[in-house]
Amino acid sequence: MTAPNKPLHIIGSVARTLLGLVFVFSGFVKAIDPLGTLYKVEDYLAALGSTALFSAISGFFSFLMPFALPIALLLIASEFVLGVMLFSNTWTKVTSWLTLAFMLLMTPLTLWLAITGAVADCGCFGDALILTNWQTFWKNVVLLVLVIVLLCTKRWIPRTFIWPVELGITCFSAAFVFGWMIFAILHLPVKDFRPYKIGNNIPELMEVPDDAPVDEYEVRFIYEKDGHEQEFTLDNYPKDDSTWTFVDQKSILIKKGYEAPIHDFVVFNEDMDDITYDLFDGEATLAILYKLERTNLKQAMRLQQMAEEAAWNGHAFYLLTGSGEEEIERFRQLTGYDYEIFFCDPTALKTVVRANPGIVCLEDGVVTDKYNLRNR
Repeated sequence: MTAPNKPLHIIGSVARTLLGLVFVFSGFVKAIDPLGTLYKVEDYLAALGSTALFSAISGFFSFLMPFALPIALLLIASEFVLGVMLFSNTWTKVTSWLTLAFMLLMTPLTLWLAITGAVADCGCFGDALILTNWQTFWKNVVLLVLVIVLLCTKRWIPRTFIWPVELGITCFSAAFVFGWMIFAILHLPVKDFRPYKIGNNIPELMEVPDDAPVDEYEVRFIYEKDGHEQEFTLDNYPKDDSTWTFVDQKSILIKKGYEAPIHDFVVFNEDMDDITYDLFDGEATLAILYKLERTNLKQAMRLQQMAEEAAWNGHAFYLLTGSGEEEIERFRQLTGYDYEIFFCDPTALKTVVRANPGIVCLEDGVVTDKYNLRNR
């Protein structure tokens, strides 16, 4: 038996507890909105498959794309269950090695994201807490250090439970997180962290104050002389020196300005006219089908009747999609939908409601209700 060492026991227990809390929180907020993690995994796979660094195995990422949902669910469940096991001191010796493997995978990935900006944000805490890619990377570095500390001190952390209890904790946490995720997919997230939640005024959240700071850029000029290229700024570029030859110009963002909470919600009609603010006039029902080819057709067949009832009652009804003309024509043939279909960026639509089809009810631009169509 290892001799007790109180300082190392305390250090290891603190590292274990901190890791457990972060992993539980991260896994739980993503489990509330598993489709958000699904969309982020799809972004990862698309970015990895298109970058030159991984061009030799780009086909592998394309192969994984249809499995994005199970990958997302396993990622969330692994993070949550590892967190519970760490926090409860369940099988700590095994769990610490599994946590190390998890961090050795995620830390280089987030470093790549921070350097390239291939994906806007990692989604490590879902929409509950948005971090920049660099903040995420340094967060992972801290977690990796904590894992190493735990591995070095785990021998001085005694077991808390006998193995049947440890097995029960592991199985219960896994069953809980999978059940929670399935509920969110079949219905809607129980907590909406996005700006389109019930009670929010969409047009107000789209406004940019007159005195709001704007993006600040620094202009760089690239000139060439004697086969050597050099960057200059507006203050020192060789304006009157004919020995330098202009090559290129680029703008570098040095300070991010104000960005409205809702900044990418723009709706076009079939003539490509911007009718976004028409949606905020009186009562309106939005049917969100971000990808028609992914829509449950049995549910989508109800939209024709809903559009007819809205027209009969004098309410506006908008079917919004990010799909192209071919998918729209096929959708009309399969469902019999003969009202106008409107266009919006699919990423924005996935943010509005986590369902396909999803329904959002507006009153003068205020979200009064939203639901998964399968629930009505």
